[in-house]
Amino acid sequence: MNPEHPQERRVILLRNGNPQGNPMNAPRCGARTRKGVPCRAPAMANGRCRIHGGTSTGPRTPGGLERSRMARLKTGYYSAEMTALRRYARELLAKSRDVLEQMRVP
Repeated sequence: MNPEHPQERRVILLRNGNPQGNPMNAPRCGARTRKGVPCRAPAMANGRCRIHGGTSTGPRTPGGLERSRMARLKTGYYSAEMTALRRYARELLAKSRDVLEQMRVP
């Protein structure tokens, strides 16, 4: 406090757009938890807490979707090319087993 102005109060800013003052007076999230009781965490501007705020809907534009597809590609194991390559390898292996079995039988 400033000694010259005893009535002047220090402004405390809260996170997530909550009103200033006592944090216990902030609006609550209210989402149902796994226990079945309402969440008691302070709500953000959208009305839910940081845990229950909802997931992102993801990119909508073609450019954003393409960037998202490329960003998720880590190893390429499940890509269409690799799936086709594994399928071809399985077919080739099965055919080679058949050929070997025919060669074994007199």
